[in-house]
Amino acid sequence: MAHAHTHDGIDWAARVGHLRRADEIEADALAAVARRLLALLPGRPTVVDVGSGTGGMAAALATEMGDEGGRVVLVDAEPALQEIAVDRVRAAAGDRVDVVTVLADAMDPDLPGLVPPGDLLWASGVVHHLPDQLACLTALVRVLRAGGLFALREGGLTARCLPWDLGLGEPGLQDRLHAARDAWFARMRTTMDGSVRLPLGWNLAMVKAGLVDVTSFSYLVDLPAPAPLPVRRAVADWLGGLAAVAGEGLGSADQTTLRRLLDPDSPDWVVDRNDVFVLGASTVYLGSVI
Repeated sequence: MAHAHTHDGIDWAARVGHLRRADEIEADALAAVARRLLALLPGRPTVVDVGSGTGGMAAALATEMGDEGGRVVLVDAEPALQEIAVDRVRAAAGDRVDVVTVLADAMDPDLPGLVPPGDLLWASGVVHHLPDQLACLTALVRVLRAGGLFALREGGLTARCLPWDLGLGEPGLQDRLHAARDAWFARMRTTMDGSVRLPLGWNLAMVKAGLVDVTSFSYLVDLPAPAPLPVRRAVADWLGGLAAVAGEGLGSADQTTLRRLLDPDSPDWVVDRNDVFVLGASTVYLGSVI
């Protein structure tokens, strides 16, 4: 299946396995966030997940709705991801939850007319991939009914997964990877068609988008070493993703180290290490529609 056009040039369909493994290891944290958000909503809510990916958060929301159920609306521009998300939500909640799919880009100006009015809109790590982030937030507000809640997951603390000294190459590889990733992201934002800077924090952006009572909270993903196999495989995904975007931003010695860490046939394969872990924090900004 051909992948959908993306503003950032990333083939998200090729990352299905990575996204599913990330959902798996974050399941407990996402469940806690889902409970917190649903406690603020009426019974049988309609929740809209924009950029739903492989459905980790949508499944958490569907599960935490309990016997009363509700409706989950999956919005994504990538058909391959949406199919997986649908299966995941239905497996989690069965007939208690109605599943609606909307194959659309988050920047689609017609999106508010395609989506049932929501009590909650969840957008996780999607807005920063779009050219005009403030315009996107402003348009997404129109998806919510009066009194609806907008939950935007953006920012936090960059996840850390590796010891400082791996015993191969120079110490501090993780820090250099993060620096190279940040440089790539700045280039991506600059070269994206129609890119508009957002020179303020997400809380102020939500206020500018028309939301009120904007607050935030952060949640922790803490998976210590020695980590089980699914976590170690997710660390390999994370490392491979950083390696892919770092490109020439890394020296030849670091590139050699990465090849050894990512090669399943290497004695240094990262998945075989018992000292990798996941520690990171994500921030969720909340605002209400008048």
